[in-house]
Amino acid sequence: MERLRIDKWLWAARFYKTRTLASEEIDKGRVQVNGVAVKPARELKAGDSVLLRSGPVSRTVTVLAVSDKRGPAPVAARLYQETEDSIRQRQQAAEQRRLAPEPALSLSQGRPTKRDRRDTDQLRQHGWDERWSASLKDSAR
Repeated sequence: MERLRIDKWLWAARFYKTRTLASEEIDKGRVQVNGVAVKPARELKAGDSVLLRSGPVSRTVTVLAVSDKRGPAPVAARLYQETEDSIRQRQQAAEQRRLAPEPALSLSQGRPTKRDRRDTDQLRQHGWDERWSASLKDSAR
């Protein structure tokens, strides 16, 4: 087998769990072959360069072999070779994500406490809402 549809190859190489997912990612433009956006039916051959983007992670792999059978991961890993530049960029991105501050720490104020709720209820009991209402009843007076 010399050539194979790219969606089948991506599935067989275990980049995506199903061919449907592979096709959807290709249609969204997240997969390029030799620097060109492709369609799922594009035929792939050994020696082609494939760029895959998945969230913040981008991989560039060179196709070593084509197979339409999905085998175990060690066999699937023999279908491609990731470029050195791609490996370095993925490791740098992983390190940046690891060193990034926790997003939850940036929240200065979260859910109201029990004391806050009691203060709000006390304000409502003293007629705050009625006194400052912007309803149509008040404007008719």
